[in-house]
Amino acid sequence: MYQDSIPTQPNRNAQSGRHALSVSDLNRQARNLLERSFLTLEVQGELSSFVRPASGHWYFTLKDSKAQVRCAMFKNRSMGLRYQPKNGDLVVVRARVSLYEGRGDYQLICEHMAEYGIGQLQQAFEQLKYQLQQEGLFDPAHKQPLPQRPRHIGVITSSTGAAIHDILTVLKRRFPGMPVTLYPTAVQGDEAPAQICRAIEQANRHGAADVLIVGRGGGSLEDLWPFNDERVARAIFNSPLPVVSAVGHEVDMSIADFVADLRAATPSAAAELLSPDQAELNARLYQLKTRLQRQMNLRITQRRHQLQAVRARLRHPGEKLRERAQRLDELELRLNRALQRNLYSQQSRLDNLHKRLALRAPQQQISRQRSRIEQLEHRLQRQMENRLQTGRLRLAAAAGKLHTVSPLATLERGYAIVQQPDGTVIRNADELQPGDTIETRLHHGRIRSTVTETLDKAD
Repeated sequence: MYQDSIPTQPNRNAQSGRHALSVSDLNRQARNLLERSFLTLEVQGELSSFVRPASGHWYFTLKDSKAQVRCAMFKNRSMGLRYQPKNGDLVVVRARVSLYEGRGDYQLICEHMAEYGIGQLQQAFEQLKYQLQQEGLFDPAHKQPLPQRPRHIGVITSSTGAAIHDILTVLKRRFPGMPVTLYPTAVQGDEAPAQICRAIEQANRHGAADVLIVGRGGGSLEDLWPFNDERVARAIFNSPLPVVSAVGHEVDMSIADFVADLRAATPSAAAELLSPDQAELNARLYQLKTRLQRQMNLRITQRRHQLQAVRARLRHPGEKLRERAQRLDELELRLNRALQRNLYSQQSRLDNLHKRLALRAPQQQISRQRSRIEQLEHRLQRQMENRLQTGRLRLAAAAGKLHTVSPLATLERGYAIVQQPDGTVIRNADELQPGDTIETRLHHGRIRSTVTETLDKAD
């Protein structure tokens, strides 16, 4: 028996002593076993017992002639489907195998649903898309730029379909003067791919258009299938003219959309993309016209001012002569004033020179020098007297100081100076011997005597 990783709580049977699973544990383990054993798969069958409650979820039975299985498709998946199922439809679902634990019912949890025929076409679409993508047909490097201002538009579609009507309606509204060439072709059915390829080749040979719109109006996947044909994809890829794909409605995607140089959501959108808006062009033209008028008015005004300036400069010769005569008179007056100012200046300068010369005459110089000598003599005499007086005072002061420290002043106070006959002053009794002759100098006079005895200081 398969055991889930979630531990179970077995019940012990009191009589038999065996372990038993609860019904909920059994259903949980069975659900885990189913979900882990089966990957996402596709199942084909007929719808029956289809119900859609207020929750938005879908519940139905998928059956064939021998068996049936319950299915559920939740709201988050069913909301993305354009297909509206009903009982009796043959469908293909992509689902996961599971089990509804509450009732123990084995069921499918559906992620996608499509009509059986649509499912095969979708598979073929995905295979071709993958193949062409691997070959590089979708590579942006191969996309041709569209003309910024198309001169002529070629349209490859049905002559009786809604696409050409929508395109012409848009062009009439936006830019009625745009030339359009229709290359009529079938846009559904088995012969459509070959006709579309021939129309693309013809448009390129014709050379009238500089961009092509290839497409048709909306329809089912089978109706749009010619634009999922490999031949059409390669014809678009190999077209020298840039191609805009406009197949179906905005939600429709075709192989032609991936290969084309640009994808438009609808034929009307393609016409919108390629055609200039006449209202916008008229507004732009009006702006340019207004700017041109402003520039022209500005230029005219500038030229008028220049003309007036030139006209003002081109005066009558007589007027110019009168102006010159007046200018000459003015210059003459200015010259006279300048001469008078110069003469006055020179006269003033001459007077100054006379005054300076008079000041520098020899008599004046001698008189000034004599006065200066007398002043200097007086100053010298005063200076000499001052110097003598100062010298006397300094000499008297120095004599007083010298007399104060002079030995003679000491002698005046009763002291005497003892000297040897050669004049050497005796300061110590040890310097004398009995019988030596000494000379004593007093304040007045000298005494010469002979030493009879020398006494020590202590004595």
